[in-house]
Amino acid sequence: MNFRIALYSLTSNLCVMGPENSGREAVYSNGSLFLKNVSQKDTGFYILRTVIGGGKIVYTTTYLHVYASLFTCGHPPPSSQPTIELVPPRVAEGASVLLLVHNLPENIKYLFWYKGVFAVKRFEIARQIRELDSSVQGPTHSGRELLFSNGSLLLHNTIWNDTGFYTLRLLTTDLKAEIAHVKLQVDTSNSKCNPSASAQVKIEAVPSYAAEGESVLLLVHNLPEDFQMFCWYKSEYRTDIFKIAEYKRATNSTILGLAHSQREMVYTNGSLLIHNITEEDAGLYMLEILNRDYKYEDTHVQLHVNKPVTQPIIRVINTTVTVQTSVVFTCFSADPGISIHWIFNNQSLQLTERMKLSPTKCQLSIDPVSGEDAGKYQCEVSNQVSSKTSFPVTLDVMDK
Repeated sequence: MNFRIALYSLTSNLCVMGPENSGREAVYSNGSLFLKNVSQKDTGFYILRTVIGGGKIVYTTTYLHVYASLFTCGHPPPSSQPTIELVPPRVAEGASVLLLVHNLPENIKYLFWYKGVFAVKRFEIARQIRELDSSVQGPTHSGRELLFSNGSLLLHNTIWNDTGFYTLRLLTTDLKAEIAHVKLQVDTSNSKCNPSASAQVKIEAVPSYAAEGESVLLLVHNLPEDFQMFCWYKSEYRTDIFKIAEYKRATNSTILGLAHSQREMVYTNGSLLIHNITEEDAGLYMLEILNRDYKYEDTHVQLHVNKPVTQPIIRVINTTVTVQTSVVFTCFSADPGISIHWIFNNQSLQLTERMKLSPTKCQLSIDPVSGEDAGKYQCEVSNQVSSKTSFPVTLDVMDK
């Protein structure tokens, strides 16, 4: 009784507040409890104790989740940045690839695509003018690119020279600019590729996607044997303020730059190790190499950093339904860029003709419900570095 929030008597229509009542609770005659202005301290189990005819006591328990984050289904959180997905992830020479844009803001004024990491006019593929609903081709348009109204770029009949970074730049109506990059790798293993391809400097992020707190190695391949020096930059631009470190071969010495955070280590083979990474470390890095002929060669790599996902929750209006009715489960997550998977009775849910998933898979609807649908439902959310599963919600199916 020390944890009682309220007591309601149906016979006298009287409500008496208990020791745990905070002034934010309201009790209704149908047994429901309304809680205003919730905080994370309200998280936990709540028990409804009902005294029915003959003095029989029935206990019903539920768990209340209160999260500080904004949970979403179907729409990304406001803080989500535009991202680009390659469809398919790897493309063979001669095939087509879609640079699919996610989390596109609604208030776009202009949209630009560039070949490379620099958002400058001479590298522009195409631009989209939203208010005119028109597209304009740029200097690097090859006749094989198609720009869609959702901002995605389709590249037909890919060739070896299409390999590399592509940059998307957005300008919104409130004059805010956003940039996203993606790297395309054209597979030329079954064709006659450029003979100099194998000799080009390449950088591989190991792992490709890392969780906060891990270490990442930017592994350099094909570093020229006769190089004189190399520099690492936390940027696509050669600027002192973004310089991490500089290595000179003649003196076997390393000079730390202004962007060195004491977590980076440079190796003589050109590779860069970053310890205890954070989301702020994500982005483009540039390796600048000075060769024997005093010519500079720049190579870029993109570092992806993800936070481990938080536990999702499932919302359903009623966990007890009758056959031939319908039910909708909604999976809420606070994390952007996730994949959603549904689980039924601890196994992957096998969809039937009566089941439908929303486009983002955050909603599962069953119509009509049958007895075989009774059981425990969970949703699993995942990104490239982690996954979490919700607490189970049990659906009871009653005959009419």
